[in-house]
Amino acid sequence: MSNKPDIDKNELCEKIREIYPDIGTCGIDIDVTYSDEQQRWVVDLKKDAHELKTYLEDGDAELCLTGKQCVGLGIEIAQLVGNIQRMPG
Repeated sequence: MSNKPDIDKNELCEKIREIYPDIGTCGIDIDVTYSDEQQRWVVDLKKDAHELKTYLEDGDAELCLTGKQCVGLGIEIAQLVGNIQRMPG
């Protein structure tokens, strides 16, 4: 049985784009899915030939979408963007 939070993945993706407007297009440059196995959200970021994933800690997505706190989400995405930018061309 899935313990998936009651969050729409498109809503979460748009929230990430709101925080980082230059990140790209949902479903193309950035994809958000819930992993039942990991019990957390997976953010998949693609830039040119590079691709990296990060996992949102339990509750980070929910807190952000309810307008309470986007710090955890922001830190994860900032690290992901930074890692991709440092990758050789």
